[in-house]
Amino acid sequence: MIEAWLIPLLALACSGFAFTCWLFWRRWRRYARQVAAMHDDVVESAEAAAFGKRISRRDLPPELDELGGVINKLFDALASKDAQMRQRESLFQDLANTVPDIVLVHRERIIFANGRAAEPMGLDPEQLIGRHVTDLVRPAYRSLVRKAISSQLADEDSGESYELQLINGGDRGMWVDAVSTAINYRGEQAILTIGHDISYRKSVEAALGRSKRQAQFTLESIGEGVITANTDGKIDYMNVAAEKLTGIPRSESIGRRLGEIVKLVDEGDRRDLGDPILRSLTDRRRVSMGSRALMITNGGDAELSVEMTASPIKGPDGSMGGVVVIMHDVTEMRGLAQQMSYQAAHDPLTGLINRREFERRIEASLHSVRDGEGSHVLCYLDLDRFKAVNDTCGHMAGDNLLREISALIKDQVRESDFVARLGGDEFGMLLIGCPLTKARQIADDVIRSVRDYRFVWQDKIFTIGVSIGLVEIGKESGTIKDILSAADSACYVAKQRGRGQAHVYSAKDEVSARQRGEIHWLGLLQSALKEDQFEIYSQPIISVSGSANDGPSVEVLLRMQDEEGQIVMPKHFIKAAERYQLMPSVDRWMVQATLAAVGQGAIRLPEGRSCTINLSGQTLGEATFLEFVVDCLDHSQVDPGQVCFEISETAVMSDLEHARRFVGVLHGMGCEFGLDDFGRGIGSFTSLQDLSIDFLKIDGAYTHDLVPESLNHQVVTAITRLAKTVGFKVIAEQVEEQADFDALRDIGVDFVQGYYVQRPEKL
Repeated sequence: MIEAWLIPLLALACSGFAFTCWLFWRRWRRYARQVAAMHDDVVESAEAAAFGKRISRRDLPPELDELGGVINKLFDALASKDAQMRQRESLFQDLANTVPDIVLVHRERIIFANGRAAEPMGLDPEQLIGRHVTDLVRPAYRSLVRKAISSQLADEDSGESYELQLINGGDRGMWVDAVSTAINYRGEQAILTIGHDISYRKSVEAALGRSKRQAQFTLESIGEGVITANTDGKIDYMNVAAEKLTGIPRSESIGRRLGEIVKLVDEGDRRDLGDPILRSLTDRRRVSMGSRALMITNGGDAELSVEMTASPIKGPDGSMGGVVVIMHDVTEMRGLAQQMSYQAAHDPLTGLINRREFERRIEASLHSVRDGEGSHVLCYLDLDRFKAVNDTCGHMAGDNLLREISALIKDQVRESDFVARLGGDEFGMLLIGCPLTKARQIADDVIRSVRDYRFVWQDKIFTIGVSIGLVEIGKESGTIKDILSAADSACYVAKQRGRGQAHVYSAKDEVSARQRGEIHWLGLLQSALKEDQFEIYSQPIISVSGSANDGPSVEVLLRMQDEEGQIVMPKHFIKAAERYQLMPSVDRWMVQATLAAVGQGAIRLPEGRSCTINLSGQTLGEATFLEFVVDCLDHSQVDPGQVCFEISETAVMSDLEHARRFVGVLHGMGCEFGLDDFGRGIGSFTSLQDLSIDFLKIDGAYTHDLVPESLNHQVVTAITRLAKTVGFKVIAEQVEEQADFDALRDIGVDFVQGYYVQRPEKL
């Protein structure tokens, strides 16, 4: 049994223990609340460490207060590191946005993208965040990108770049050269990819590729053979055309030299021309095989005329990279050219060389003489009575005669001589290295053989003759035209002396010399009429009073181009034109050309005024010319009143009745007439009063040096007074000085023309 006194003691002990437990519980509860509050502060501070929030250490026991201080220091260190990291990230992003390249930070999805990366898709950089990297590239390159990402994330960085094409919303995407590197980004592993735009390079490469393919296709398609060789002269390429030309497959040609495949020789003397590739390599220049190269295949089965050129292939620094050979089969063309050359050099009727080739041979003979290689003789032959055959029997008979005469002439000359048909019934002989005495003998033989020849056509028999002019070609001889003209002149003299003769040209022969000049102009005139080589110049005619409402306003003047394109004045060729009855043809050309110029507005005439056209006396006397002029006026758009014909005083007086009819008809149509060069025959003035003349043009011999009391002044005054008496207006030509113009105005002349007014100008 327990002692009674123990019971209170036990109760007190229990109470003390209970109180102690209560105190301990209370203190533990308070400590637990402090620990829980510290935990909440730690969590909250960790989440907001970047904003500087820290653990509250108020009312903490010492041990927890010390722990809170340590944690706050840790948060301060972390905040500092976070600020540094954010600063570096901001700097990186700013830098990435300034570079022209594409910059991405990513794993499988994009973490950061600069503006350049977003441009191809037309998005903002923020819109790329979180998207798969493969969304940016074309489907063909997505597996390549996935493989690169896997390698980087697995630390298998190869460091190699790769090319891919981005999507840009169109048919053509941007090409980039990309390099990827593993980095730590925001504390985690990531990949930095930088892409450099290579679109331009790719476009150039594509263009070069197309060009190369096109060039290859072209080389295989063209008709010319193309061969390339290395610096050893061995073939490394041959196109299809070259295969066909050489007759050797390219598989057998590669690695061999051209000389082992074909042989090149001169088609004339068959000399070996060598290997053009080796020559080009040695000389470091372009080598042409000339125009007479003949290519013989290795077996000698075929011979082709070729044009071949070998050109060095040089690098930018000038170093030799090989040779390219271009060859062209000209067999057919060269044959055709030879045929055309023969036709161009020979007369188709007789087979003799023609004038052009004959002149070329004369030129060669001139060079040989001047080089001291002897002397030559040129003979000019003109058949006598050939026209009778043509007129009686027709052109077929004439052609046969020319062929037979050609054979006769060739039989009399040597092998070294040349015989040519110069045109019509004219022939030429060039006697090479022949003394003049021997040439005279040959000419006599030709004359005799032609004289003895009888031409038979159907039931008619003709006797033909030939006249020959000879000229020696020596060092002092002039041009080809001079020599031909001299021989032609000598031939003319032979005809003048009775035909069927030979005459040797001499510069002292007055008749020959005169004919030489006229025949020269005859050829030019005939060519000008045929080739339309005349030109119209115009010179104004002005009223002295300045107020004329009628009369001529301009005179049209004739000019001719010579063989060198130079302008020739009429005074040089008019005499020849008159001698050979060409003036009617010249004047017909002038009338037609002038009416066309007026009708088309090339010649502009003031209202009521006219332009003057000169007509020669020879033309005026031609029976059909009046009808020609009337027809031209009827078919033109020109008012006859705009045309004034000038005829010379001499021409009128030579056939007054014909002139009266000519002037009367055209004057009745409205044309005006002027009497040109008046003053050379004043005694005929009374006979001219009956003509319908409107103007007198005073000869230019009297219109200068018009000082008072001078002879010219008195003549002009007398002509003007006489003209006024019968109602003619007066024109003074060739006026060149102000003083003369003033004198003519004082005398009473109506119109003037000349250099004082204006020089002639081409229409």
